[in-house]
Amino acid sequence: MSTLKLSGWVEINGQRLLPQEIESILNNRPEEILRFGGEFFFAGSGCRARDHFGIMPGNCPKGTLICDGVVKGAINPPVPDLPLEEAIITAVRLRGDEGVTALSGGVDSTLVARLAGRECVAVGLKDSHDLRQARHAADVLGLSLTCVTITPKEIETALPLVIRAIPVKDPLNAGIALTQYFIARWAGQHGCQRIITGQGADELFGGYSRYLETPTLADDLERDFAGLGQQADRDQAVAALHGTYLSMPYMDVRVVRAARKIPAQDKVQGGRRKIPLRKVAERHIPAEFAWYEKKAMQYGSGVWKVLQNLARKNGYKTSIQDYIDHIIRVEHGH
Repeated sequence: MSTLKLSGWVEINGQRLLPQEIESILNNRPEEILRFGGEFFFAGSGCRARDHFGIMPGNCPKGTLICDGVVKGAINPPVPDLPLEEAIITAVRLRGDEGVTALSGGVDSTLVARLAGRECVAVGLKDSHDLRQARHAADVLGLSLTCVTITPKEIETALPLVIRAIPVKDPLNAGIALTQYFIARWAGQHGCQRIITGQGADELFGGYSRYLETPTLADDLERDFAGLGQQADRDQAVAALHGTYLSMPYMDVRVVRAARKIPAQDKVQGGRRKIPLRKVAERHIPAEFAWYEKKAMQYGSGVWKVLQNLARKNGYKTSIQDYIDHIIRVEHGH
């Protein structure tokens, strides 16, 4: 009887491994685990291990193999250097055998949705920017899309659950996590454990508008890339509420390596952001999506405006943070 407990999936050299193959390696050639790629946490035979970037949560440091309480080494898959386009295609192929793609109509998610070819889900308030843009992208690309229309009341109900789950309890993280919550809820209700997303693209390719003005672009990108682990912790904590997890092709080791070789000034210039990603995307999706400048998900979904209204309604006219702190106090019975 199998003793392996596996969350996520494992690959070596671009080949997915079955659970029984992982178990055989664990029992007979445990040193091979240090070459594992994918998004995983597993435990069995006295060992536990977690993927290189720590995309999957688990009681183990990211990128580490521990057996019988002793650290056996760092998990660092020996992937080849690939051109960015090939790296992205490979990363999506490895994740595209199951699950649903979160689509908002921006370049990050539209490219992934096109390459994965799976059913898509979009979330937002009625008539929100993201629902309109996702519908348009799905229509043009011939993708199957479910639009999940959420209400202010649902957001109000979900907010305490989200705040309880996320590690950093501030307005930015709450706004993003709320949107993820409803995507994960739909996926869980429809039997989809894996949600393929565009997370990580902004930090790797220079997607934030503040990058247009900064005199320290390379340093900013480095700092924001270092914060991606914290973002993954937030998003996976919310996804886990519905028995799902987020799968992130842009955080594949191949894609990260290819992206980080591109000089910062080639990513943001002439008032344009994410230039290398958009150039790849243009070969797979129409230019109107490849070069589309989209709002962040908490704004495009309409969630941010509802958060502001809820804070106001509860007597916190100028601060969503004060409203969040109020919810935390109520949770703790203060």
